[in-house]
Amino acid sequence: MFTGIIEGLGEVTAVIRSGDGIKVTYSAPFASELSIDDSVCVNGVCQTVIACDSTGFTTQLVEETLRKTNFGSVHVGQKANLERSMTMQHRLDGHIVQGHVDSTSRIISIEQEDTGWLYTIGLDKEQRDYIVGRGSIAINGISLTVARDLGDSFMVAIIPYTYEFTNLHTLKIGDEVNLEFDILGKYVLKYLKNREN
Repeated sequence: MFTGIIEGLGEVTAVIRSGDGIKVTYSAPFASELSIDDSVCVNGVCQTVIACDSTGFTTQLVEETLRKTNFGSVHVGQKANLERSMTMQHRLDGHIVQGHVDSTSRIISIEQEDTGWLYTIGLDKEQRDYIVGRGSIAINGISLTVARDLGDSFMVAIIPYTYEFTNLHTLKIGDEVNLEFDILGKYVLKYLKNREN
């Protein structure tokens, strides 16, 4: 489990095809503190460390992960948002992020304001019930607040710190992002739908 507060920005250093899956190696600022079997949230996807050294770590992505995330287009040099799993000794500064991506979507617009940026992300019809104005959402693993619910899309406001220290500054209109909707909202929605049946 994670908080959506990005610990560091890594970079993809190797991509090796393995059947229909892939093995990906990342540089990481905290690589020397990792062990095999540790969980690391990479761009919003919970991944298991299968190899590591003082400079980076390797994970293995299977077909199901590639179907549900934007990792099908992963490439060397790509920046990655990294967060280690949370511990009970730290505050929950973001929101509860499982690292289980619900779907992907694309950036519709990026608007720079005087002090920040507004990113608009498209939504499929079946995703719309999961968005609540001022609610939480994880985009590429970043805990963010929905600034505006626009029906077929939503907007998030990005502060300069988040823009600089995550991979948001590398993204452009049309890029695909990983979305994880708020777990509490998903349970409430399922409960209400089951009550109706």
